[in-house]
Amino acid sequence: MKHHYLLCLFGLILYVPAAAQLPKREFRGVWIAHVNNIDWPSRKGLPARQQQQEFINLLDEHKRNGINAVVVQVRSACDAIYPSEIEPWSEWLTGKQGDHPGYDPLAFMIAETRKRGMEFHAWFNPFRAVTDVQSANIAPTHISVTRPEWILPYGNLRILNPGIPEVRAYILRVIMDVVRKYDIDAVHYDDYFYPYPVAGQVLDDEATFRTFGRGISNKDDWRRDNIDLFIRASYDSIRAAKPWVKFGVSPFGIWQNRSSTQPLGSATSGLQSYSAIYADSRKWVEQHWLDYIAPQLYWSIGFSAARYEVLLPWWAQNSFGRHLYIGQGAYRINESGSDANWRNPAQMPEQIRLNRRLPQVLGSLFFSSRSLLANPLGFGDSLRQDLFRFPALVPPMPWKDDSPPAAPQNLTAQVIRNSVLLTWNKPAAGTAATDAVRYFAVYRFEQGSAINLNDVRAIRIVTANDTTAFIDETHSLAEARYQYVVTAFDRLHNESLPSQPVSVVVTSSEAALAQVKRLFQNFPNPFAQETYIQYYLPQRTPVWLQVHDLTGKPISLLVEQMQESGLHEFRFDASDLPAGVYICTLRTTYMHLSIRMLLVK
Repeated sequence: MKHHYLLCLFGLILYVPAAAQLPKREFRGVWIAHVNNIDWPSRKGLPARQQQQEFINLLDEHKRNGINAVVVQVRSACDAIYPSEIEPWSEWLTGKQGDHPGYDPLAFMIAETRKRGMEFHAWFNPFRAVTDVQSANIAPTHISVTRPEWILPYGNLRILNPGIPEVRAYILRVIMDVVRKYDIDAVHYDDYFYPYPVAGQVLDDEATFRTFGRGISNKDDWRRDNIDLFIRASYDSIRAAKPWVKFGVSPFGIWQNRSSTQPLGSATSGLQSYSAIYADSRKWVEQHWLDYIAPQLYWSIGFSAARYEVLLPWWAQNSFGRHLYIGQGAYRINESGSDANWRNPAQMPEQIRLNRRLPQVLGSLFFSSRSLLANPLGFGDSLRQDLFRFPALVPPMPWKDDSPPAAPQNLTAQVIRNSVLLTWNKPAAGTAATDAVRYFAVYRFEQGSAINLNDVRAIRIVTANDTTAFIDETHSLAEARYQYVVTAFDRLHNESLPSQPVSVVVTSSEAALAQVKRLFQNFPNPFAQETYIQYYLPQRTPVWLQVHDLTGKPISLLVEQMQESGLHEFRFDASDLPAGVYICTLRTTYMHLSIRMLLVK
């Protein structure tokens, strides 16, 4: 087998196949939390237009980073960021629980997400009622006020009592209200079920256990069964109402530690969600009560109590044919705690590479938006330039729908200067709700090469919607012969067969080459300490930008990466170099240019 490179990190020796670096199908999600204004909006009480612009900015940045799904918190503590007849508006929007923000944030978010061709997962916290009774702004219509008998206190936290059947039905009513009213792609639960243990706090549900025990003698088993009943009812209700809507849970990353009494557990020694918060997450996926599971593996490679490299294969072996996405702790990158591994910029990229070595692992889900966009230790750069530099399609779920659309028809290609205008016809839709075409992918191959839909490098665009036209701005600098095909996708990401291919010849453009030569310059020139090197790329290409002296001796490799078309600028610091003439060379797959730079002291 051909290998991309030998990677040594944290004492691990990994052979990484070249193909593993270029996945065509990969879930790339990010959590966007509104509780405590973690991610959005940036603070309470912003005008509607500013809230909207902040969300648009988030989406645009995540799209540039290669993200293809957002998991947006729509209910954090028995409140709502959408108009609800059941629960009050969230205080994190306006500053006062129950106050209308002046628009429907959920409808707006879904529409903007759709424009960018990303999935929208509606994230609910099912049981949390009040995050902190000392600071919360509680409306008179809040469930903790109207049904206090449903509330369990736990320190400053208040939760809805999972042991009361009417409570579980109430929560499900809230969730199904959103499923029926909004065009979401998935319902998502986080890891909060029963509260995490706090020293000195006791959860008093003894009376509930006696009343609704269902013949279960052990209270721990009963608590787990309460959550099991809720998870199964959620899956069944969503599937009955809208079979195409997915259901996923992001549990705490350790189910149970391996022991003599539990040999199925992981080789870890941390908190166990099975006994601490009564979440039997392995059972949920084994019983196929979930479409995907996204365990929160917020530990580093090499962390002794819960090694990432130990938990990852454990979850892969216990995914039972359902989708497995890994919850990645982007918020931990460069943290100042005792685990120095997080201060290594290679930590998170290596976790993603480990994910790709296991076929059961189908993607990542990052917590959270703010952390990811802060670009800690350059991680965002590594996504754009390396790990996510090619687009990825969300993996399909054949148990929900395995019928792809028909192939696009009547594909045509017209050369216009250095661009190719492609048009096609949508295939006829079937009768099922999932049959309609949601988007297309356009592939381009060198003339004479085989059409390989698994080569992600051939994808020119994954359209955001069901458009039937695309302009491929090739900006070819030499005669090139291309072959195009287009495929169609439904909302569950089943891909059609390719259209009939079309071939075109794009001729050379002296004008385009002249423009590239004219825009390759440095300023100021001559310069004393620093200069700015500017260049124009007429098309996406790998770029090498290097400075060397007149003897050809390399001085500095400034750029070595894939770059998009457009104008680029790079600052060159020559304060440590002697005065003289230096050569800056720009090399791409289609040109090789040089300029002289004069350094004076």
